[in-house]
Amino acid sequence: MPLTFDVPAVCCVLVLGTLYVRAARRREWPPGRTAAFLAGLATILVVTCSPLAVYDRTFFWVRAVQTITLLMITPLLLALGAPIRLLLDACPRAAWLRRHGRGPLARALTFPPVVTVVLVAPVLVLYLTPLYDLVLRSSLVDGLVRVVLVLAGFGYFWTRLGLDPTPREDPHLVSVWIAFTEVIFDGALGLVLWLGPLLAPAHYAAAHPGWGPDPRTDQIIGAGVLWIGGDVAGLPFIAALFVRWARDDARRAKEIDVRLDEEAAPATSLWWESDPALAERFRRR
Repeated sequence: MPLTFDVPAVCCVLVLGTLYVRAARRREWPPGRTAAFLAGLATILVVTCSPLAVYDRTFFWVRAVQTITLLMITPLLLALGAPIRLLLDACPRAAWLRRHGRGPLARALTFPPVVTVVLVAPVLVLYLTPLYDLVLRSSLVDGLVRVVLVLAGFGYFWTRLGLDPTPREDPHLVSVWIAFTEVIFDGALGLVLWLGPLLAPAHYAAAHPGWGPDPRTDQIIGAGVLWIGGDVAGLPFIAALFVRWARDDARRAKEIDVRLDEEAAPATSLWWESDPALAERFRRR
């Protein structure tokens, strides 16, 4: 099975993984978060160093799988690792992040409509503009697009999951609406690619290895990956969102119960205990 070796991607994964593991070992950090973060880094290696990377300029559907992975799967796993919280706990010099992390600019950038645009726009720009042809010709542009996809996805999952400190605390229902919007755009993009003209037809005709689907079938498969695959990849996030929603509701219910118990406590005392003289007499007995 052919493999490739993407030096920048491997170096980035090794650096981030080493820093995360070293920081996690210095404190009581949940192993599940470490496993999620390392799994997210592993998906980057799968995209850049596996057969997916070998054929990402040969078949349209292969690049579609890479796009969905980098936008939906990798960022979700990285966000489940709560790296920002770990950074704040491990690095005293991150005080600037604490100061500006809830400032007006940060709140504006994480406003739900802005987050929605940041999540949806990269894929639309990639497949509906000449950028796609440029990505196939330039390794540098290809690498930059991959970074943008991961950052866009991480910004979405970071603000929606709430495992890390965030500038805003929006209702969980807002996350559901954003996810629904993303599903609509996935469907629209899938239909456009399925029924529309071929992307980079000259490139794929020249790069076709003589086996595998023809260019039209190849793009139809890729359109299905972007449409259905994007929705399927978002299911774990929806599950995690509802789990966190239920936990937050349970926590709020406990807080309300405690507050009501405290408010009701004086009413349960006996009537003479509020009289200083009688209360003193009964205490002596």
